[in-house]
Parts: sequence; C-alpha cells; structure tokens
Amino acid sequence: MHPTRLTIADVAQRAGVSIATVSRVLNGTAPVDAQTAERVRSAVAALNYVPHAAARTLASHRTATIGLLLPEISGAFFQPLLRGVEAGVSEAGYDLLIHATQSRPENTPHRPLGEYNTDGLLVFTESLDEKELTRLHEIGFPVVLLHQAPPNSLDIPVVTIENQSGAQKIVDHLIEIHQCRRIVFLHGPANHEDSSWREKGYRQALDVHQIAFDPVLIRRGNFDRNEARASIEKLVSEGINFDAVFTGDDESAIGVLMALRQAGLKVPDEIAVVGFDDSLFAGTLSPPLTTVRAPTELVGKQGVRQLVRVIQGEEIEPRLVLPTELTIRQSCGC
Repeated sequence: MHPTRLTIADVAQRAGVSIATVSRVLNGTAPVDAQTAERVRSAVAALNYVPHAAARTLASHRTATIGLLLPEISGAFFQPLLRGVEAGVSEAGYDLLIHATQSRPENTPHRPLGEYNTDGLLVFTESLDEKELTRLHEIGFPVVLLHQAPPNSLDIPVVTIENQSGAQKIVDHLIEIHQCRRIVFLHGPANHEDSSWREKGYRQALDVHQIAFDPVLIRRGNFDRNEARASIEKLVSEGINFDAVFTGDDESAIGVLMALRQAGLKVPDEIAVVGFDDSLFAGTLSPPLTTVRAPTELVGKQGVRQLVRVIQGEEIEPRLVLPTELTIRQSCGC
C-alpha cells in the first residue's frame, strides 16, 4: 500500500498559514513576510513535501483569463450577475470564459474550465462538486465562491448577500404593517444556501412576533414560476388558510400571482405577496411586487475583484457579505 500523498494543505497546517500563502512562497508569485516564508520552507523540509506539478506551473502559466461557472445562463437572476462579472473583468484587464454546468453530461471527467486555461475561477453555488473544489484548493489555484460557503471549512473566499436579515425584514413588514399571521414560504431548490438562509429569516420573524411556526405553510417553489404556481394551487385546493405568500424569489412570484388570480383571490386585498431579488420585471408585475433588493450585479463585480486579489497574492476578506434592502411596492398592500 502506498503512503497517503502529502498535499499543500498539510504544509499549510504545519506552518500555521493559509494554503494561498504556501502557494505564494512555493511559486514566488507575490512577496511574503520573511518570517512567514521561513515557516513555510521549514514545514516543506520537515514533511519532505514535493509540490504537485500543476502547482509548480501556475506561476508561469498565465492566461489573463478568468473563468465563471454557473448552473445555467438563462433566467432573470443571472443577467445582472453576468453584467457585474463582465464589468469587473473588463476593469481588471482580463478576458472571460463562461461555462454553464447543467449543459455538461454527468460523470464527464473533463473540466471545461480550470488551471490549464484560466488564472482563476468564479464558482456560483452548486456549479462545481466538492471533490473538484478540494483539488483546486490543494494545488493553490485561485477560486472565489458566489452565494456558497466552502465545503469542509476550506479557506476559499466567498461573496454573498444578507439573505437571512433581508428575509426577516420583509416578513416583519408583513406582520407589523399588514397584520399578516398565516404566511406561506416557498423554498428554493434542496441544499440551496440562499433559500436556507431565507427560511431562517422567515422563521426568525415569526419567532420574534411570537407566531407559531406551521410546517403546512412551507411549500416548494424551487425558484421556478411553474412549481410555485402548482404549490399555491395545491394549497388552495387543500383549503389551507393563509393571508400572505413570501415567494422566496421573484421568479416564483409570477407563478404565485397566476395561481391566486385563477383561484379568484385578489392581491393584495385578500392575499399579500412578496418576493426576493428585485429582478428587472418585479416592478412591472400586476400588482408591482414588494421584494428584497439583492445587489446581484455587485456580487459579480466584487467576486472578480476578490479573485484578482487572490491571483495577485494579496490578502482579502474571506467572507464578503453585501447588504440587502426592502423595496416596497403594492403587492403587500402598501
């Protein structure tokens, strides 16, 4: 049996520094404090660590290109994100390669974007599996995650938004201003971090106002108008009493409004409806949608800025959380 191969993570742990710092010392890509560099070299010597071939080539293999991995490119949500990424890439003087992972057949070993054709990757939630993220991290390849915490406590930087506080504020608004008590929440895809944090905000608002949580009012929206519509139609057919719907995202709000209209329920007179994201179409719905404005374009731009700093060996904030704010329109009853 062959002994377990040492990785750059083992060197980082022994030296008490980040993997990125070890990579900078080994590749000479950026200046590192002399005392820190010596700790790294001592750890390398003590462990008899031999750098992975891919890690050794990173310093010389510069493409002036940033890669962006998304689950899909279509949909109103991704338009502002792409605008922000494009603006950030242009500002930094890089080229951009984009790949939608849903278009790649399962179990395909070849990765269309990686260390061989980019200088770093922006990875949107659920666009790259944990095994590949870990591999890239171990060879010191620059990665910044969007809307997703890193797996296994890997120190991969993240850019995300205030999901929980934004969700709590909009549910607080329904309770305090419109006296809603039976509020439906439509959750997004399973294991989607944004949806999970929004549900926490929803529950927290109920708890603060001493309203009992009712699991019957949690339904699947999946960030999809058709699934949201089906969920509300089922809720109505079951005779469940509710006075508001927090759709979890704006796309789902379209389906909710359609279902309520078909059921003869007036928005906002009988049922209040609120969303999340403040997509381009939110203000054009009938009635115009009260929602949480998410700085989606800024997430893209800041993601690029963070990634460029990692590529250049600069220190960065490990978790950048951008603020959200309420956008009040008519669908809540205001």
